[in-house]
Amino acid sequence: MTKQLMMRITGGILAVAGFAVLGLMTLALIRAVAAEPVSAEPLAAMERDMVPAAISAVPESIEPEPVSPVISDSPFVVKRILQIDEPFVHGYYKWDDEGVPDGEIVITVDLKAESLSVFRDGYEIGAAVIKFGDALKPTPTGVFPITQKSKDHISNIYDVPMPYMLRLTNDGIAIHAAEVKWGYGTRGCIGVPEEFARRLFEQVRLGDRVIVTNGKMLDLGEQIVAG
Repeated sequence: MTKQLMMRITGGILAVAGFAVLGLMTLALIRAVAAEPVSAEPLAAMERDMVPAAISAVPESIEPEPVSPVISDSPFVVKRILQIDEPFVHGYYKWDDEGVPDGEIVITVDLKAESLSVFRDGYEIGAAVIKFGDALKPTPTGVFPITQKSKDHISNIYDVPMPYMLRLTNDGIAIHAAEVKWGYGTRGCIGVPEEFARRLFEQVRLGDRVIVTNGKMLDLGEQIVAG
């Protein structure tokens, strides 16, 4: 996650549910946001535990599909950050891949910034505010290949839809469409707005990397090496 992306957690969060949100996380090097930037601290366990886990769990009994050999050992270099002037609040996303060359897809997730970015050939083409793991099942950090794609996935544990599911682990961690609201969490999965999930689903291939961190910062031109 780049320093520039951290700027997206803005003062718009203060308008949601009337909560006073502390913990400023600014990225003034690249992105200037109109509202005074603020960053929501990781959600309290009690708030997350109030949210049903059904929409976020991936059945452990389903075997992942074989992964195509597209993972590379090459470093991921950030070449461009999307310009976002709107308050980067829960439920918001931006997608702009116009003019971006074809290339490897790399997804970065920063749990501390509560954000996900999609890079193609190092150019950021999508960004969204996320919801993520609760106290019962935190979202793990690390580098994960996408091992399964399922557009109309249904949980066989909770019998609820998990649209545009991208599996990261065999024990139930995935990226999928969900209702993203402040104060809501998951059972380890990464939830994104549905239209964003659809666009992401269309871009990625099995084996593409998802890099999950908790406060990792990078400048333009710096690298993350998988593995």
